[in-house]
Amino acid sequence: MPELNEPPALEQVVRAARAPERWTLAEEARERMLRSRAWVERALASGAVVYGVTTGFGKFARVRIAPSEVRELQRNLLLSHAIGVGEPFPDEVVRAMMLLRAASLARGYSGARPVVVERLLLFLSEGVHPVVPSQGSVGASGDLAPLAHMALPLIGEGEVRMGGERLSGAVALERLALEPLTLEAKEGLALVNGTQAMTALLALLEADARALFKAADLAAAMTVEALKGSHRPFAEAVVRLRPHPGARSVAANLRRLLAGSEIEASHADCDKVQDAYSLRAVPQVHGASRDAFAYLRSALEVELASVTDNPLILPEDDVAISAGNFHGQPLALPADAAKVALAELASISERRVEQMLNPALSGLPAFLAERGGLHSGLMISQYTAASLVSENKVLAHPASVDSIPTSANQEDHVSMGTTAARQARQVYENVLWVLAIELASAAQALDFHRPLRPGRGVMVAWRRIREEIPHLDRDRYLRPELERLRELVRSGELVRAVEREVGPLA
Repeated sequence: MPELNEPPALEQVVRAARAPERWTLAEEARERMLRSRAWVERALASGAVVYGVTTGFGKFARVRIAPSEVRELQRNLLLSHAIGVGEPFPDEVVRAMMLLRAASLARGYSGARPVVVERLLLFLSEGVHPVVPSQGSVGASGDLAPLAHMALPLIGEGEVRMGGERLSGAVALERLALEPLTLEAKEGLALVNGTQAMTALLALLEADARALFKAADLAAAMTVEALKGSHRPFAEAVVRLRPHPGARSVAANLRRLLAGSEIEASHADCDKVQDAYSLRAVPQVHGASRDAFAYLRSALEVELASVTDNPLILPEDDVAISAGNFHGQPLALPADAAKVALAELASISERRVEQMLNPALSGLPAFLAERGGLHSGLMISQYTAASLVSENKVLAHPASVDSIPTSANQEDHVSMGTTAARQARQVYENVLWVLAIELASAAQALDFHRPLRPGRGVMVAWRRIREEIPHLDRDRYLRPELERLRELVRSGELVRAVEREVGPLA
C-alpha cells in the first residue's frame, strides 16, 4: 500500500490513475499538515488579515470576512467556482488530479487538515471519481473550475462516477457511510489553488508518448524498407556529428529495426543518390520531438514536487505569503511545445504515406492497389492523414500566448496551460490514426517485395500487423482494421512484439 509522504514520481501518478490503489497518509506528512493548520488557527484567533482566510477572493481580497463566516466562505468558494463546461475528463485524469492535489496539500504549506487529504485518498481507494468538466480553466489562480468540481463531492455536492453509475455527491457519501466534510478556514482555497488538472493531463500524455515515439520510429523503418530507402543516414557516425539526444536515440532504433535486411542488399548498387527528407531525416525530426518531451518531463518532475497554493503558509517563518505559485506558465510552455512535437510526428508520417502511395515516387503500384482503377487501394487513407495533419496545425497554435484578464483585471495574466494540455491530448489521438495509416501502407508495400525479407524488427512488425489485417487484394471496408492497428500502437503491443525479438528500443 503506497504511503503519501514525499511527492510521487511520474510513474506512480500514472499507475494510480490507471489502476485502483490504496494510498495512506504518512505520519510525517500528517505532522507537517498539523503544523501549518495550527498557524492558520492562530492567525484566526489573532484577527490577522490573511487572503482567503479572513478575506474574500480575487477582486474581493479587500473584503473582510467575520470569524463566524469563515466556514461558509470556504463552502461558497467551491460552489461558486464549479462552473466548468464541456465533456467530463476521463476517470484516469480525475484520479491523477486527486492524487496530485493530495500530495501538494500533504507537503504542509497549505493550512489544510489531514482529514482533507485522507478523504481524497479514500475516494481514490474506493473508486469514487468526481465528474469534472474539461473546459473552463484559464490556467492561473490554479485550475479553479476543474478543481472545484473535483472537491465538491467532499462536501456532499456535485456528482461522481462510482461503480458504473453517475451519482450525486451526497448519495455517494451515503453509500460509503461518510458524512460530508465541513471545510474549515483556508481549506476550500487550498483545494482549488493548483495546477493539478493540467499536470494530470500532461503526466498521462508524457507516459503515452513514450510508446508513441517508438511506434513512430518503427513505422518509419517499415517505410524505409517499403521504399527501398538507404540505411546510411542512420549511421552512428552521422548523428555523432550533430549529437542531439533524441536524434541519437532514433538513429539507434532504426539501425536495430533494419538490421539483417535482404531488401537493403537487393538495391545496394542502385543509382539513387538521396532519399526524400521524410526518410533520411527521420532521426532529426523524430529526435527533435523526443527532445521537446524531455523538456516536458523535466517541467513535470518539478511540478510534482511543488506547492502551488496561495497564500503559502510557512509556519517555520511564522508568515503567510501571497504569491504566484499557482500560475500555470511553467507547464503551459512545455505543453505547447508538446503539441508541436506530436504534430510533427504526424506531419512527416503523412509525407511518408504519400511517398508509398504515389507511383511516381515509389515505383510501386498506384495507391498500393492490386488492380488500380477497379480498386482504389489505400488512396483515401492519405486524404484522412492529410486532414488530421492539417487539424493538428490548428491545434498546435500556442495557447500560452493567448492570455486574457479575469477577476476584474486582478488576475491580469493567465497561462491557458490547461487548454494547451487538452489540445495536446487531441493531437496525440490524431497522431495515432496517422501512424496506423502509415503502418498499414508500409505492410501493404512490403508485400510487393516478397520474397525479400526486410530488417528483423520490421519483419516482426509486418507479421504482427498481418495477424490483424490481411493483405489488401481488393477494396474492402478498412476503418475497423485501421482502428485495430491504432490500438496496437496505443497499447504498445506492436512495439513490445518487436522488442521481444530485437531487444528494447530507446
